Parts: sequence; C-alpha cells; structure tokens
Amino acid sequence: MAFFDRTQLARGTEIDDAVLTITEKDATRLERPIHRAGIWWLRAGFCCLLLLLLGRVFQLSVLDGEKYRERAEENSVRSIVLPAPRGRIFDRYGELLVHNIPSMELLAIPGGLPDSIEERRALLEKLREFIDFGADIPEDDFLSFDILSIPIVLKSALTQEESLLFSSRASEFPGITLERSAVREYTDSSIFAHIIGYEGKIKKEELKEHSDYLPIDSIGKQGIEKTYESFLRGKRGADRIEVDSRGMIKKELGAFDPKPGNDVILNIDARLQKKSFDILRSALESKSLTKGAVIAIDPRDGSVLALVSFPSFDNNLFARGIDASSYAALLNDPAKPLFNRAISGEYPPGSTIKPFIASAALSENIVRAGTQIESRGSISIGSFSFGDWKAHGFTDIRHAIAVSSDVYFYSVGGGYGNIRGLGMENINEYERRFGFGEKTGIDIPGEGDGFLPSPDWKKEKIGERWYIGDTYHASIGQGFVLATPLQIAVATAAVANGGTVWRPRIAGQVRSPDGDTQSLPPIALRETGIDHTILSTVREGMRLTITEGTAQSLSSLPIAVAGKTGTAQFGSDKKTHGWFSAFAPYENPSLIVLVLIEDQDETETYNAVPVSRAIYEWYFSEGHGKESLKN
Repeated sequence: MAFFDRTQLARGTEIDDAVLTITEKDATRLERPIHRAGIWWLRAGFCCLLLLLLGRVFQLSVLDGEKYRERAEENSVRSIVLPAPRGRIFDRYGELLVHNIPSMELLAIPGGLPDSIEERRALLEKLREFIDFGADIPEDDFLSFDILSIPIVLKSALTQEESLLFSSRASEFPGITLERSAVREYTDSSIFAHIIGYEGKIKKEELKEHSDYLPIDSIGKQGIEKTYESFLRGKRGADRIEVDSRGMIKKELGAFDPKPGNDVILNIDARLQKKSFDILRSALESKSLTKGAVIAIDPRDGSVLALVSFPSFDNNLFARGIDASSYAALLNDPAKPLFNRAISGEYPPGSTIKPFIASAALSENIVRAGTQIESRGSISIGSFSFGDWKAHGFTDIRHAIAVSSDVYFYSVGGGYGNIRGLGMENINEYERRFGFGEKTGIDIPGEGDGFLPSPDWKKEKIGERWYIGDTYHASIGQGFVLATPLQIAVATAAVANGGTVWRPRIAGQVRSPDGDTQSLPPIALRETGIDHTILSTVREGMRLTITEGTAQSLSSLPIAVAGKTGTAQFGSDKKTHGWFSAFAPYENPSLIVLVLIEDQDETETYNAVPVSRAIYEWYFSEGHGKESLKN
C-alpha cells in the first residue's frame, strides 16, 4: 500500500479532475445528435432524385418508346427504294412513241458511306478519275449526314465503259453501288419533242412542290410527260435489308416490287405528224427560212392530230442528262428550237382574222351577204390613207373573204361612208366567242393567250387615245392584235363545224398495266352563238378562196378544201408572217390544217399555201384520211 501526503493527494485530485473535464467535453462534441430538419431535407432530396429517374424511365419506355423502337429498327433495317417503270406513250393507231430502255445508275447509299466528310470527299475525287459527272452531281447530299436510307443518284445513264470500270473497282468505294434502271427513249425525237416533252431527275426546287417524291425520282418536265405525270408515274417499290453497325448488308429481308405507270395513248396521228414535219422543213429550206409551225385538228371534237414547231430539238438529250455545252447551244440558237411556236408564239394574225370579222358583221347587220363595197386600192380618213393589197372593185362579203379585200374589212370593222362599222368593242366580243384573247386549254404547258387591244388599254399603256385607224388595223389582223397559231386553228374549226369551240386535246386515252382503258372525253368550251346561215356564208367565202381567190393552187386536189390566206407585217424591215388556215372535206370537214411561215420576205406572200396543199394531198391519198373518205 502506498501512502500519499495531503499535498500529493490534492495535486492528484486536480489532475484527475482536469482529465475528467476534457474527456466529457470531447465526448459531448462527438456524440451530438443530428438536427431533425437536416434529416428531412436529406430524405426529400433522395425522393426527388428517385422521382426524376422514374419519370425519365416512364418517358423513354412509354411516352417515347415507339419512336425509339422505330429508330433502333432503322439502325438495323433499311429500305432501298426501287424506281417504278414509267408508262409508255403511243399514237392513236398504236405506234410506240416513247418507251423505256435499260440503263445503269451510280448510287450512293448514305448508311454505307464513310463517317467523315474528308473520307467522302476522297471517294468522290477517286470516282471523278473515270466517271464524268458533269455539273449536276449532288455533292451537298453526298457530304451530308442527314439522309439515312434514301439512295443518292450520283449519275444516271452511265456509259458501258464507266459501268465496267466501276465494277472492276467496286471494293474501293464503300457505300457506292451500281443499280439497273431505265431511261426514256423517244422515237423520232425531234419530230415529236414539242408534243411529248421529256422527263428527267427531279430537282431540289421541284421537291418542294412534290412532297411525295424522292431525290432519286424522275418527273415530267415538259409536254405530255409533264401534263400526264400522275398517270405515267408508277408506284415505287422497296428492297428491305438488314445492316450491321458499319452499314454493311447482313441479309435481305424481302422486296416490294414496283408497279409500272399507265400508258398514255395520244390523239396524234404519227404518220401525219412526220409528214407535216418533213413537208414544212422542205418548204422552209427551199426559201432559206428557218421557222414555222403546222397544226392539224379534227373539227368534230378538237382532237389534235399533228402539232409541229420548227426548228425542234432532240428530247433524248434531256432524258439522259444534257451537258452544259449542248444546253447552251440550244438556248443561244437564234431560231429558238426549244420554243413551241405552235402554241406559245403570239403573232399578228393578218387576214386569217377576216372570217371571224365577217361573222360579226353579218350577225350585227353591219352588212348583208349580198352587200357590195368597192375597193379602189385604199380609203382615206383625213390625211391618212389605208391601203389594200390591190384594187378589187365591188365585192360582197363572200368574195371579200376569197380575195382578201382589206377595204371591205376596214369598212365593216371601223366604218366608212354609209357603213357604220362594228367598232372595237364588238370586234373583241365576237373574237372572244371564237377563242381569241385567252388560252384554249390544250393539254401541254406553255400556251400563250394572244392579245385583243382596247381603247382603255392603249390609253393606259401607250398614253394615246384610240384612233379609227387602230380599228381598221385590227379589222385585218394587224396593229396590236395578237394570236397564237393554235387559236386560229381552233377558231377555224368552229367555223367548219357550225359554231362549237372545242378544247384542243392531244391525249385521248389512259391505259393501266392491267389493260383497263380510260377515255379522255372531248370538251366543248362554248358555242359561238352565231346563226348557222351566217357561218354557212362564211364557209362559202372560204371555199371561194380556193376556187377563185388567193389559194387556187388547192383547187386541183381530189377533195374540196376551204381556207383563208393571211400575210401579217411586223417590225420595220418589211418582213411578214405567212398564214394559211383551211378545212376539208368542204361538205363534211374532218381535218383543219393551219400553217405559219415566219419571217418571209414581203414579196413572198403565200408560202404557207403549198405546205397545206402537200399535207392535204398526202393525207387524203396515202394517209388515214383516205380511209375516212371511204366511210
């Protein structure tokens, strides 16, 4: 046992108290309980995080589940579009005018292309070494990563050499492939180009208007190909394939075969079209001329049997992808071969307008059928003289049509002496009845609407008042009045058939791939409302044009023809346009022929007449008109 003195005990007690004090202080700090508010915030934060996670899972699996499932499927299953064969085009007698021929296209499958722009550019440059892309290669699409499964057409209609070279090096070009396709083949292309037009690959600007088309699709650009696009276009198919993460094909899952488009059967008589083209070309070349048009219409229903615009162009160039130099040559040709002058050209109609002025004058009792007016070669109003092409003496309205007396039509149009005249308002009203001043509605694009002037128009546009001389000029198809060749042909048909204005139609039927045929019925635009006896008088005057008047070279034909010549001055260099509008057979008309010869010399007055004669002679002796005469 140890003994401590009081001092030691006191010191020891102080030490123990100090130790005890420190120990209790530390223990109090370490074992302090967490405040209840902190526990609540911790639990609340955990619950919010859990709710957010559960909400995101719900959104992905339930709300957006279908979208992501489709996206995942797209990553493994893709559809390669299979273009549909385009419908063919035939003439009214079954002659094939347009068909499809096998071709090869160079396609890029976006999902199989390299993942970097640099690698894609390198592929493109390597392809340029042996493939001529021209200026139309869709480089932006090729370098884009927005398109996943729609093939990009790099070039259509590859040459045989290009196809063989690519096939031999195909392994060097991942994502690029050759595919069989078809391009249009236009028979006698330049002869039918302005009727049929052409088709080609759809452009980006066209895709904005046609939302159901793809960049690889073709579309009608002009003519029948454009108007009847919805019929000619087939229904595309698809080849479904499964690919791996690199876009490589793992297996084929099946294909949906494309459905061919419908065939379009035209009212055009291919033999008449070819003959009219050849006759017009020969006539122009013989006179060192370059421009003209021929239109043939059945006046009984408006069927267009032939429509020629010369010069023409090769529409096969456009179907296969025309190069820049060839296109520039067509655009810069002064004869404008791309311009369809038969329906788009607007010209002063000259004396071809006189049968319709005669119809108006008789209807308004300006003159009677037997009323005679003397032509001494001109008439004078104040200091102004209005000439005739010759002095005709006294003529009635039939003979005024036949010999094309300008003085007679000055008088009935604007008035002279005791003839009060129609006036411009009446002239325009009757000409509109026959279809002048507006589009006829023919079923190919690009038609002009001509022009009928008025005093208000002249005051507003030219700043001058209307003079009687303006009415005189309009009465003989000169001055401000303009018409298309098609308008004159349609109006002549209305005189020939007794007063019905038919809408001219090029297409006659649509035939499905199954053989079902849908007719495109004729459409009557209006009745002229002119008495049949008046139209009969006008027809008699047009018949006298052949027997006694300005087109007597047609009098020896085996069928009776009626018609009206016309010469229209234009410009300041004494150039004229030559017209001839006619119908035959006279008693039962079945063929209207309208001929325009552009830019002839002033002395060459009736170049259009021999063209018409040659067409009628061939049609009713060797063409299908021979068969109609038997009936």
